[in-house]
Amino acid sequence: MSKTMKIGLWICLGLSSAAFAAAGLAKLAGVEQLHMSFAAMGLPAWFGYFIGACEVAGAVGLWLRRTSVLASAGLFFIMLGAIYFHVVYDAVANAVPALVLALLMVFIFISRKNQNQ
Repeated sequence: MSKTMKIGLWICLGLSSAAFAAAGLAKLAGVEQLHMSFAAMGLPAWFGYFIGACEVAGAVGLWLRRTSVLASAGLFFIMLGAIYFHVVYDAVANAVPALVLALLMVFIFISRKNQNQ
């Protein structure tokens, strides 16, 4: 892996883990606005806390070489759910941050997968 790719990977890890940790901790803290989106989709209240815990665990797991591939894959699927929510229940433009995070997860997944081979 080139030096530029390594720097890009570290930047992606930092930005995405900060975003996921913040969002996950907000869900775990019970921020009502975040939990309203789950209710709008007809999901139970506990699901928002579950997703929050997964986001926090994923933010940590991104940094560990051994779990980074799985964490990025899991967070990618969570972002697919977020994109779906914004496209169907909200303004499509609000899906852009989730799309960006999903693309960052793809980059991290590919980069870490190549490092492990």
